[in-house]
Amino acid sequence: MDKPQKKFFRCAIYTRKSTDHNLELEFNSLDAQREACEAYIKSQAHEGWRLVPAHYDDGAFSGASLDRPALRELLTEIRSGKIDIIVVYKVDRLTRSLADFAKLVELFDQQSVAFVSVTQSFNTTSSMGRLTLNVLLSFAQFEREVIGERVRDKISASKRKGIWVGGPIPLGYASVNKKLVIVPEEAETVRQIFRRYLKLKSIGVLVGELDRDGFRTRRLVRPSGPVRGGGRFGPGPLAHMLKNRFYIGEVAYGGEIHRGEHGPILDRALFEAVQSTLAANGTDRQLRLKSSPAMLMGRIFDDRGNRMSPTHTNKRGVRYRYYLSQAVLQKRNEEAGSVTRAPAPEIEALVIQALRKRFGESGSDGQPTVAEDRDWIERYVDRLTLRPDAIEICLSDFAKDEAVAEETAANDPKLAIRSPAVIALPWAAPSFTAKKGIVRTPSQQSGMKPETRDALLIAVAKARSWIDDLVDGSVSSLADIAKLENKVERHIRLLAPLAFVSPRIVAAIIDGSAPNSITVTGLARRLSSSWAGQERQIRL
Repeated sequence: MDKPQKKFFRCAIYTRKSTDHNLELEFNSLDAQREACEAYIKSQAHEGWRLVPAHYDDGAFSGASLDRPALRELLTEIRSGKIDIIVVYKVDRLTRSLADFAKLVELFDQQSVAFVSVTQSFNTTSSMGRLTLNVLLSFAQFEREVIGERVRDKISASKRKGIWVGGPIPLGYASVNKKLVIVPEEAETVRQIFRRYLKLKSIGVLVGELDRDGFRTRRLVRPSGPVRGGGRFGPGPLAHMLKNRFYIGEVAYGGEIHRGEHGPILDRALFEAVQSTLAANGTDRQLRLKSSPAMLMGRIFDDRGNRMSPTHTNKRGVRYRYYLSQAVLQKRNEEAGSVTRAPAPEIEALVIQALRKRFGESGSDGQPTVAEDRDWIERYVDRLTLRPDAIEICLSDFAKDEAVAEETAANDPKLAIRSPAVIALPWAAPSFTAKKGIVRTPSQQSGMKPETRDALLIAVAKARSWIDDLVDGSVSSLADIAKLENKVERHIRLLAPLAFVSPRIVAAIIDGSAPNSITVTGLARRLSSSWAGQERQIRL
């Protein structure tokens, strides 16, 4: 008889070190962790364990977050089915967060991946092993929080004494033996910037003048090779510089001002004159905001962080309002985001509607006024980011209420709340063309591609069959459907709403007249709860 074939298990080693201390040594902490893990895998060779050649090492990365390059690469390999066992030196090398570990264990279970710590013997497939892990991670998280509190206390005490404790070095200073000293050439640049602002009284005009005269930010050459800085001054960094009390020898921390041990670059009279001008300009700006029809001015950005400013065009006596990216206005098209121009009334109406749904209030007389809408924006919206498929509304501190977020998630699941402070509002960015200075939306769209049409129809048919199976009791949950389809449950949950697509949209997909921008995931993610809403969303 043929002997049964022995099964082999592909093992990946993950190592991590929180700081970059001693990483340059020939044999560092990462090497020591890997050596111990390799020895453990060799001891299990009789069980079929085999080490994969790839290295997954994160040096100078904290365990408080999963945003680590080597870990992201490892998780990608796990989802691709290329790893069977993950080996670490200690469990806190993988993560120090109990919540993050729960997410990782869920992924490991979905992919049938085992998790082993060579210094802490446990088995993740048993309830006792999970308990042991949770206890260990609870202590690891406690240790991280205690360390954080201790560091914050030390920084606070140092700041009160005016000691520089690290971080970005302001222009005009350099660090020598952990002390800040004045760099004469840069200090003169700082003085010129303050004097020019006092003369021009506008940060926007100052940006253009500094760029024209060749002023550039500090150029930093890192030991590893990459070069940072050396670019034009932006309005944000300039505004921060003009308010920085560091330049008059003071340290601001926790709302208090302390005398610093570093030398001042500016005299106090010049600094205070600049502060008075900034305060006056801030008041004028608030008055302009109040009188402007653009309710989102100062709060709306594209997906690359560029502020979007209100603009308009006139055609046949009608004014059309838009928000236009500052990158385009300043002719920095290569730095512009995915959405450079958006219709102002449409965006404002969607945001106001989302806020009223979120917080469950209405206007005073059933028909809200412009003043009431503006008050909603000022009260609840801190920042708004435009993406091609969504509007992200970052709520103000006033609106950060977890109870309201939970209630809204239960009452209106179409408002996808990523966190208690953010609303992701489904939206499709319109296409614009320009002809003789007039911005317009193209009146005709090319037909849908056959492969896109087939994919959409197959997805709708599958979603309807899944819902039918749930209704007649053939399956008890979406998890059962995922097992039958050999898909992850998240995929099923994403596509299931396609069962309720409007018949008009389905007919348009069949005859190919639907917009060619529709995709399976795009349609599923922004599906409205009403057929009329769905048809408006895809402009049918």
